[in-house]
Amino acid sequence: MKMTAKDIAALVGGTVEGDPDVVITRPGKIEEGGEGVLTFLANPKYEPWIYKTTASAVLVRNDFQPREPVRATLIRVPDVQAAVARLLEQFAGDVQHPTGIASSAEIHAEADIGEGVGIGDFVVVARGAAIGDGCVLYPHVYVGENVHIGPNTVLYPGVKVYRGTVIGSRCVVHANTVIGSDGFGFAPRPDGSWKKVPQTGRVRIEDDVEIGANTVIDRATMGETVIRQGAKIDNLVQIAHNVEVGPHTVIAAQAGIAGSTKLGRGCQVGGQAGFVGHIRVADGTRVQAQSGVARAVTEPGQALQGSPAFGYMDYNKAYAVFKKLPELYRKIHELEKQLKKALDKEAKD
Repeated sequence: MKMTAKDIAALVGGTVEGDPDVVITRPGKIEEGGEGVLTFLANPKYEPWIYKTTASAVLVRNDFQPREPVRATLIRVPDVQAAVARLLEQFAGDVQHPTGIASSAEIHAEADIGEGVGIGDFVVVARGAAIGDGCVLYPHVYVGENVHIGPNTVLYPGVKVYRGTVIGSRCVVHANTVIGSDGFGFAPRPDGSWKKVPQTGRVRIEDDVEIGANTVIDRATMGETVIRQGAKIDNLVQIAHNVEVGPHTVIAAQAGIAGSTKLGRGCQVGGQAGFVGHIRVADGTRVQAQSGVARAVTEPGQALQGSPAFGYMDYNKAYAVFKKLPELYRKIHELEKQLKKALDKEAKD
């Protein structure tokens, strides 16, 4: 695919500063550059690279003021990240999903298969399952009994969907994710052993949800585990039984949410963050990576960090003190020695 800088500017509502006819053939990283590469500058810590990149053009904010000469053509836009997303759609083109039903697929006679589906090799669709129009099931997908999948949803290779799960329209589930496995429910016995508590609920995923690879979403003990519309879940995330993930919430890799916790609308959860069970988290909460949320969050829009997590700015102040603890300890130890000497001398006198 080839575009000129002025074509790109027209596509993203930008203006060109430099050669409008420079030809762009591919996107790339600012530090790698290359002839025909379009890159971008969104994070200020990468600014030094704009002065030495060999890329042909760079997307920058309208208010960016270079401190040194820039060889590349600049394309100024109001929102760099939005422009990048739009352009990557252009360069990616339409993904060609499989079409038709592979002869090796095993589809139960009582399953309902919609129009225009693509079902790959060794897919299993169990009794009572319903696959909506335009869905794509890549090889080795398993769809259990009475699963319902809405139109134009894509399940990538190795996805396993247990019985009774409901998945909405236009969802994307990446490879080897498991949806509807048993929640972690065990009751202690007097002899110290554990009795399994039957998990009788289901998982319900609403429209336009994307789930990364190797993520696990457990079925409810009773009722539903719910992932609401537009939520985006990264790879290697654990969502326990009866959890509710609010609309348009995003969860980064290796996060874990314990049973019956409810995340509100538009929350942002960093990588390796954890939540205890049975709490509610207010709309718009932002949880920094590796934080542990141990109690309910009632005020919307807070930024939290630490374990247990508390206010982001308070955490930064506390951490500034924490870093000085070794030095403070050394000073206190030295003062204690000086005080002991003074007291010993006073006792002798």
